[in-house]
Amino acid sequence: MTSQILIETAIDQFGRHGFEGASTREIARASGTAMSSITYHFGGKHGLYLAAADHIAACVREIQGPAIAAVREIAETGTREQAIEALLALLDGFALMMISPQTEAWSLFITREQQAPTEAFDRLYTGVMQGVVDSFVAALKRVRTDLPEREVLAMGLMLFGQCLVLRVCRAAVTRILSVETIDEPTQKLLRARLRANALCILSENPA
Repeated sequence: MTSQILIETAIDQFGRHGFEGASTREIARASGTAMSSITYHFGGKHGLYLAAADHIAACVREIQGPAIAAVREIAETGTREQAIEALLALLDGFALMMISPQTEAWSLFITREQQAPTEAFDRLYTGVMQGVVDSFVAALKRVRTDLPEREVLAMGLMLFGQCLVLRVCRAAVTRILSVETIDEPTQKLLRARLRANALCILSENPA
């Protein structure tokens, strides 16, 4: 229990202040434990940072695991139409995850690693991102047989970018749509637009 609280607190602190700026003393204080607990459970600040990355990856795998598995299976045995629906479902699931308050601290942590990658980024990538990419691209290849692999990869990146903007650009999203938060009607609007955008791209007839 202590290690779990430390990790969750550390994700928030590392996300807000970065590795160098985050204080282990403050992490311990906010977790209601002694600084020695960090050394005991994680070996120190660096170990805690890597554990935070592993925790984020595990949480995303747990949330998105069924959708990723469905995409992977359909990529191997499904029809083109089934692949399209599986890809749309995975994108919608990621959009919902980006809207969820749960991902706010995760996104701050991940964004820092995207801008200045460390060993923690490798943990995030191999821990969850690689599996998402491999499954998504495998299904996308069944849908867009007209495109070479590099263009399929680029398409996948741009499709996922529509989900990420809901978290990374949250302030701009709410300002542009004149809402204080991404409430239920706004969620429905954005998810419907995401589906329509992706469907246009995925449904284009291969040459």
